[in-house]
Amino acid sequence: MPIVGGVHQLTYLSGQFLLALPGMGDPRFDHAIIAVCAHDEGGALGIGLGATIDGIGFHTLLDQFEIAHGDIPDAPVHYGGPVEPRRGFVLHSHDWQGQDSVDVGGRWVLSSTVDVLRAIAEGNGPKQWVVALGYAGWDAGQLEQELREPGTWFNVGGEPGILFDVPAEDRWQAAYGAAGVDPRQLVTGGGRA
Repeated sequence: MPIVGGVHQLTYLSGQFLLALPGMGDPRFDHAIIAVCAHDEGGALGIGLGATIDGIGFHTLLDQFEIAHGDIPDAPVHYGGPVEPRRGFVLHSHDWQGQDSVDVGGRWVLSSTVDVLRAIAEGNGPKQWVVALGYAGWDAGQLEQELREPGTWFNVGGEPGILFDVPAEDRWQAAYGAAGVDPRQLVTGGGRA
Protein backbone atom coordinates (compact mmCIF):
# COMPACT_ATOMS: atom_id res chain seq x y z
CA MET A 1 0.00 0.00 0.00
CA PRO A 2 1.64 3.30 -1.05
CA ILE A 3 1.99 6.03 1.55
CA VAL A 4 1.08 9.56 0.48
CA GLY A 5 1.75 12.36 2.97
CA GLY A 6 1.90 9.89 5.86
CA VAL A 7 -1.49 8.37 4.97
CA HIS A 8 -1.91 4.91 3.45
CA GLN A 9 -3.41 5.18 -0.03
CA LEU A 10 -5.28 2.05 -1.10
CA THR A 11 -4.57 0.79 -4.60
CA TYR A 12 -7.33 -1.32 -6.06
CA LEU A 13 -6.30 -4.27 -8.19
CA SER A 14 -9.06 -4.61 -10.81
CA GLY A 15 -7.46 -5.67 -14.09
CA GLN A 16 -4.45 -7.29 -12.41
CA PHE A 17 -3.48 -10.88 -11.69
CA LEU A 18 -2.94 -12.25 -8.21
CA LEU A 19 -0.27 -14.94 -8.23
CA ALA A 20 -0.02 -17.33 -5.31
CA LEU A 21 3.43 -17.24 -3.79
CA PRO A 22 5.20 -20.61 -3.55
CA GLY A 23 4.34 -22.34 -0.30
CA MET A 24 1.01 -20.56 0.23
CA GLY A 25 -0.73 -22.38 3.06
CA ASP A 26 -4.08 -22.82 1.29
CA PRO A 27 -3.92 -25.85 -1.06
CA ARG A 28 -6.92 -24.53 -3.05
CA PHE A 29 -4.68 -21.74 -4.31
CA ASP A 30 -1.41 -23.64 -4.94
CA HIS A 31 0.08 -22.11 -8.13
CA ALA A 32 -3.08 -20.03 -8.54
CA ILE A 33 -3.39 -17.15 -10.95
CA ILE A 34 -6.49 -15.08 -10.35
CA ALA A 35 -7.80 -12.35 -12.64
CA VAL A 36 -9.09 -9.63 -10.32
CA CYS A 37 -12.33 -8.44 -11.91
CA ALA A 38 -13.69 -6.21 -9.15
CA HIS A 39 -11.94 -4.62 -6.19
CA ASP A 40 -13.11 -1.69 -4.14
CA GLU A 41 -13.83 -0.74 -0.53
CA GLY A 42 -16.59 -3.38 -0.42
CA GLY A 43 -14.31 -6.33 -1.27
CA ALA A 44 -12.95 -8.14 -4.28
CA LEU A 45 -13.93 -10.77 -6.84
CA GLY A 46 -11.50 -12.72 -8.97
CA ILE A 47 -11.63 -15.58 -11.47
CA GLY A 48 -9.09 -18.40 -11.24
CA LEU A 49 -7.23 -19.11 -14.47
CA GLY A 50 -4.61 -21.68 -13.51
CA ALA A 51 -6.61 -24.92 -13.51
CA THR A 52 -9.33 -26.48 -15.62
CA ILE A 53 -12.15 -28.74 -14.47
CA ASP A 54 -11.77 -32.37 -15.53
CA GLY A 55 -14.73 -33.74 -17.46
CA ILE A 56 -16.41 -30.40 -18.18
CA GLY A 57 -15.89 -28.60 -21.48
CA PHE A 58 -17.58 -25.65 -23.13
CA HIS A 59 -19.98 -27.97 -24.98
CA THR A 60 -21.22 -29.29 -21.62
CA LEU A 61 -22.22 -25.76 -20.61
CA LEU A 62 -23.90 -25.13 -23.97
CA ASP A 63 -25.86 -28.37 -23.60
CA GLN A 64 -27.15 -27.26 -20.18
CA PHE A 65 -28.69 -24.18 -21.84
CA GLU A 66 -29.80 -26.09 -24.95
CA ILE A 67 -27.53 -24.01 -27.17
CA ALA A 68 -26.26 -25.64 -30.38
CA HIS A 69 -22.46 -26.00 -30.47
CA GLY A 70 -22.02 -24.78 -34.03
CA ASP A 71 -18.36 -24.92 -35.10
CA ILE A 72 -17.02 -23.73 -31.77
CA PRO A 73 -14.35 -25.98 -30.19
CA ASP A 74 -15.00 -27.75 -26.91
CA ALA A 75 -12.68 -25.47 -24.91
CA PRO A 76 -11.76 -26.32 -21.31
CA VAL A 77 -13.72 -24.79 -18.45
CA HIS A 78 -11.58 -23.22 -15.73
CA TYR A 79 -11.89 -23.65 -11.98
CA GLY A 80 -12.74 -20.03 -11.19
CA GLY A 81 -12.67 -20.48 -7.43
CA PRO A 82 -14.36 -22.06 -4.44
CA VAL A 83 -17.29 -19.61 -4.18
CA GLU A 84 -20.50 -20.51 -6.07
CA PRO A 85 -18.84 -23.29 -8.12
CA ARG A 86 -21.90 -23.67 -10.38
CA ARG A 87 -21.95 -19.99 -11.40
CA GLY A 88 -20.38 -19.29 -14.78
CA PHE A 89 -18.19 -16.42 -15.98
CA VAL A 90 -16.63 -15.53 -19.32
CA LEU A 91 -13.55 -13.33 -19.50
CA HIS A 92 -13.22 -12.03 -23.03
CA SER A 93 -11.82 -9.48 -25.45
CA HIS A 94 -13.37 -6.04 -25.95
CA ASP A 95 -14.83 -6.86 -29.38
CA TRP A 96 -18.16 -7.96 -27.87
CA GLN A 97 -20.34 -6.37 -25.20
CA GLY A 98 -23.47 -7.81 -23.66
CA GLN A 99 -26.15 -6.20 -21.57
CA ASP A 100 -24.35 -6.86 -18.27
CA SER A 101 -20.74 -6.97 -19.49
CA VAL A 102 -18.20 -5.13 -17.35
CA ASP A 103 -14.92 -3.67 -18.60
CA VAL A 104 -12.13 -4.74 -16.24
CA GLY A 105 -9.40 -2.15 -16.05
CA GLY A 106 -9.35 -1.71 -19.83
CA ARG A 107 -7.69 -5.13 -20.16
CA TRP A 108 -10.57 -7.57 -20.64
CA VAL A 109 -14.34 -7.83 -20.19
CA LEU A 110 -16.32 -9.94 -17.69
CA SER A 111 -19.70 -11.34 -18.72
CA SER A 112 -21.83 -13.75 -16.74
CA THR A 113 -25.11 -14.07 -18.63
CA VAL A 114 -26.20 -16.71 -21.12
CA ASP A 115 -26.14 -14.20 -24.01
CA VAL A 116 -22.32 -14.41 -24.19
CA LEU A 117 -22.47 -18.22 -24.43
CA ARG A 118 -25.05 -17.97 -27.20
CA ALA A 119 -22.98 -15.37 -29.09
CA ILE A 120 -19.82 -17.48 -28.88
CA ALA A 121 -21.65 -20.60 -30.10
CA GLU A 122 -23.19 -18.67 -33.00
CA GLY A 123 -19.80 -17.33 -34.04
CA ASN A 124 -20.60 -13.67 -33.42
CA GLY A 125 -19.24 -13.37 -29.88
CA PRO A 126 -15.83 -12.21 -28.70
CA LYS A 127 -12.82 -13.47 -30.64
CA GLN A 128 -10.89 -14.33 -27.46
CA TRP A 129 -12.51 -15.83 -24.37
CA VAL A 130 -12.11 -18.19 -21.43
CA VAL A 131 -14.92 -19.73 -19.39
CA ALA A 132 -14.84 -20.45 -15.65
CA LEU A 133 -17.14 -21.85 -13.00
CA GLY A 134 -16.94 -20.32 -9.54
CA TYR A 135 -14.93 -17.39 -8.27
CA ALA A 136 -12.66 -16.26 -5.47
CA GLY A 137 -14.17 -13.61 -3.24
CA TRP A 138 -12.94 -11.39 -0.45
CA ASP A 139 -15.00 -9.31 1.98
CA ALA A 140 -14.22 -5.64 2.67
CA GLY A 141 -10.57 -5.32 3.69
CA GLN A 142 -9.90 -9.07 3.50
CA LEU A 143 -7.74 -9.02 0.36
CA GLU A 144 -5.80 -6.01 1.64
CA GLN A 145 -5.08 -7.94 4.85
CA GLU A 146 -3.94 -11.02 2.90
CA LEU A 147 -1.63 -8.88 0.76
CA ARG A 148 0.09 -7.62 3.93
CA GLU A 149 0.74 -11.18 5.13
CA PRO A 150 3.98 -12.81 3.97
CA GLY A 151 3.74 -15.80 1.66
CA THR A 152 0.31 -15.11 0.17
CA TRP A 153 -0.06 -13.11 -3.05
CA PHE A 154 2.05 -11.28 -5.60
CA ASN A 155 0.15 -8.93 -7.92
CA VAL A 156 1.13 -8.19 -11.52
CA GLY A 157 -0.46 -6.42 -14.47
CA GLY A 158 -3.20 -8.51 -16.08
CA GLU A 159 -1.73 -8.91 -19.54
CA PRO A 160 -4.46 -10.11 -21.94
CA GLY A 161 -1.90 -12.24 -23.82
CA ILE A 162 -1.37 -14.38 -20.72
CA LEU A 163 -5.11 -14.71 -20.25
CA PHE A 164 -5.97 -15.62 -23.85
CA ASP A 165 -2.82 -17.07 -25.43
CA VAL A 166 -1.18 -19.16 -22.70
CA PRO A 167 -2.55 -22.58 -21.63
CA ALA A 168 -4.00 -22.69 -18.10
CA GLU A 169 -1.23 -24.86 -16.68
CA ASP A 170 1.45 -22.39 -17.88
CA ARG A 171 -0.18 -19.06 -16.89
CA TRP A 172 1.22 -18.86 -13.34
CA GLN A 173 4.81 -19.24 -14.56
CA ALA A 174 4.19 -16.94 -17.57
CA ALA A 175 2.72 -14.17 -15.39
CA TYR A 176 5.71 -14.28 -13.05
CA GLY A 177 8.01 -14.25 -16.10
CA ALA A 178 6.25 -11.21 -17.57
CA ALA A 179 6.96 -9.42 -14.27
CA GLY A 180 10.64 -10.40 -14.51
CA VAL A 181 10.41 -12.83 -11.59
CA ASP A 182 11.55 -16.45 -11.53
CA PRO A 183 9.23 -18.09 -8.96
CA ARG A 184 11.82 -20.85 -8.40
CA GLN A 185 13.96 -18.18 -6.74
CA LEU A 186 11.27 -17.19 -4.25
CA VAL A 187 11.56 -18.58 -0.73
CA THR A 188 8.57 -20.13 0.99
CA GLY A 189 9.26 -18.92 4.52
CA GLY A 190 10.55 -15.86 6.31
CA GLY A 191 14.19 -15.61 7.23
CA ARG A 192 15.83 -14.86 10.55
CA ALA A 193 18.58 -12.40 11.20
